[in-house]
Amino acid sequence: MSRRPLDRPPPEEPSGRPPARFSGKSPGRIPTDVLQPEQRPLVPDDFDQLPSVLAKTAASHPYLYRKRIDRFDAAARPGDLVAVRLDRRTVIGYGHFNPRAEITVRLLSSGPEPPGEAFWSERLASAVALRRDLLGLDAITDAYRLIHSEGDGLSGIVVDKLGDVLSAEAFSLGMYQRSADLLERLARLTGTRAWIVRPGPATVAQEAFEGCLLQSEQAPSTVTIQEHGTRFRVLFEGGHKTGFFCDQRENRQRLAGYCAGKSVLDLCCYTGGFALQAKKLGNAAEVTGVDLDEDPIRLARENAGLNQVRVNFVTADVFAYMRDMIRNGRQYDVVVLDPPKLIRNRDEFDEGRRKHFDLNRLAIQLVRPGGLLLTCTCSGLLDEAEFLKLLRGAARQAGPVGDAPDGGLQREGRTFQILEKTGAAADHPVAANCPEGEYLRAVWMRVL
Repeated sequence: MSRRPLDRPPPEEPSGRPPARFSGKSPGRIPTDVLQPEQRPLVPDDFDQLPSVLAKTAASHPYLYRKRIDRFDAAARPGDLVAVRLDRRTVIGYGHFNPRAEITVRLLSSGPEPPGEAFWSERLASAVALRRDLLGLDAITDAYRLIHSEGDGLSGIVVDKLGDVLSAEAFSLGMYQRSADLLERLARLTGTRAWIVRPGPATVAQEAFEGCLLQSEQAPSTVTIQEHGTRFRVLFEGGHKTGFFCDQRENRQRLAGYCAGKSVLDLCCYTGGFALQAKKLGNAAEVTGVDLDEDPIRLARENAGLNQVRVNFVTADVFAYMRDMIRNGRQYDVVVLDPPKLIRNRDEFDEGRRKHFDLNRLAIQLVRPGGLLLTCTCSGLLDEAEFLKLLRGAARQAGPVGDAPDGGLQREGRTFQILEKTGAAADHPVAANCPEGEYLRAVWMRVL
């Protein structure tokens, strides 16, 4: 039997929906102008009119990269919901389409059934139930991750519940365009009074769109939240990510258990999460937090006042600060190193790895013998094996230079015991079909 040419009108399927026609352009032709996107509803008016994308192979991963796409419908526009097919008749899923992005389709669902009202009701209710019913987070905090991108089957957006405000960051064009509808639905489910959406920091480079801040009526500029009884003020304008790092919540509580009567140094402290919990929950004798950014440090001092605790917050470059402390012979019982994301893409891997190495080499020297170093990375491209290798090398290079057996010079070096390895809190789930969602690594080390 001869194969039907693509430009001949195909017969209708038994359902009455015609098979796809791929009369469009190659996915390699990428426009260079930056989009100024409009908002769209989550559920389109007519699923029969959806454009199609022809995939070369079927896979369970939620990312459909450009190289895996054969063709797409000429009618498909950036941000469209599309049907993903293996051939003109076989639909394998639905997702948001952006021919300008390397991740050209972010899959929402698999199978032939389009994501209608029932899909969104179930998907959002499931995300809320995880946090409230299974994890019981409302009993310990009013700040937690409510939607964790691929971890909740909604690639391209994260949403945090911060008090009675939903704060979201949209990374993909498709999710940004539907964020207002999504946040309105979530607000009704959770009983929150307002929502805010900001585009991710690399949307122009990675998705070719430039979004603006979106917010509901009467959205506040600040909110005060509590975590294990400790209060934090969150500023939405000018803050990093959604405004607060919920992923370290359980690690902050865990660290407090090591701090009673101890001296604590919190490096890259942002608004004082680890430092404040070390003092408030852990009853540390002395706590210092260091960050280069003046605005977070100012807010950290306000947070200390909210909790009526004394913490010394310092505005300084952490590299320079650590070198000064080393020269002064200063050491601490507990040191926390939680830098910002240093490796955003593969082009930054070598430089980011060197920064992690240098930060840890200095931090290890500031730990009193037998003390604790909690060192973290939120760079998902730095896997666990590579991070541990880096830490071993940093420990060998730590310490002052001394005489080597061969008459040369060598660093004295230090050793450590790994007590445990943790990651993000459970409200940041990792999808089984997207393991790269496991981005945060925290290594607890006893430095000898």
